[in-house]
Amino acid sequence: MAASVTTTLLLLAATMSAAVSCVAAAFVDAGVPAVSFSSGFTMLFGEANMARSFSSGSGADDELISITLDRRSGSGFISKHYYHHGHFSADIKLPSGHTAGVVVAFYLSNADAFPDTHDELDFEFLGDRAGRPWRLQTNVYGNGSTSRGREERYLLPFDPAAAAHNFAVSWSPRAVVFSVDGVPIREVLRHGSNGNGDMGGDYPSKPMAVYATIWDGSTWATENGKYKVGYEHGPFTAQFSRLVLHGCAADGGGCAAMAGPETETMTVAPWERAAMRRWRRRQTLYTVCYDEDRYPAAAGKALPECETNAAERRMFERWGESKRLRQLQLQGQGQAPPLLVSLQQAD
Repeated sequence: MAASVTTTLLLLAATMSAAVSCVAAAFVDAGVPAVSFSSGFTMLFGEANMARSFSSGSGADDELISITLDRRSGSGFISKHYYHHGHFSADIKLPSGHTAGVVVAFYLSNADAFPDTHDELDFEFLGDRAGRPWRLQTNVYGNGSTSRGREERYLLPFDPAAAAHNFAVSWSPRAVVFSVDGVPIREVLRHGSNGNGDMGGDYPSKPMAVYATIWDGSTWATENGKYKVGYEHGPFTAQFSRLVLHGCAADGGGCAAMAGPETETMTVAPWERAAMRRWRRRQTLYTVCYDEDRYPAAAGKALPECETNAAERRMFERWGESKRLRQLQLQGQGQAPPLLVSLQQAD
């Protein structure tokens, strides 16, 4: 992207930071219309591996976008505009069968405009061998803070290859909330709770575009690259529908109308927080907030947005994937490794 466009985006970000009316309502797509592919998106790469169809009628709610990974290429599309806060979602159905090494992503990013200081909010779906579940990973990066990774991983409580499910990101000046089928599963507060401090430049603050991609992640996606994409099991096709772009277009595309309460102070409501904690207790495989291998400081202090609690800590100590690191360390020291109770670690 030209430097002048990058400068324009930065200026717009500064002037729009207080534009509460341009920020979408959190967590719920009810009443927020889907956009058609032609009005909201354009191809990013792998055009030959993308197809558009309609499930019944001819409206945006009936439009189905399929992107495929095969031996030739992956595929992806990008929103026509960059957005400064808002609510962004899609119904997504993942490939079935042997999907080791396959990555499907629905995310916001501005890496094209700010390659050294980019912001990013990710849903990444990581495939696995036949008969083993997909994993969901969420990421939060601000101002190029990839060295301070804020990843979390989860098992999904359903088969994402059997039917489409809704995945949404709500992003305001105060918080980022990831949700699945209307249930918030992760909240990242710009100003940490319990006096933990402020994320500062690590909080995503510049306008971002919305992406959907499928690609070969053989080097890392399945057990740190142990299992590669098996193209003999392909092609691998992900389907996207009911695409929602509800926010302020920072590059001149206008502002979506508000739906629901103002979200300058958006956080997870008490009744939603209870549902979020239940989901997290049952589904979380890994959270950086309890990973003292990566961040030796007291849990929740190294990353100010972390709101820790005893139940989540116990679940992490039982299921946390960083125990794999401790197991390898103990084996290297000639000590017996701890008993592994995670199904993903007991391969």
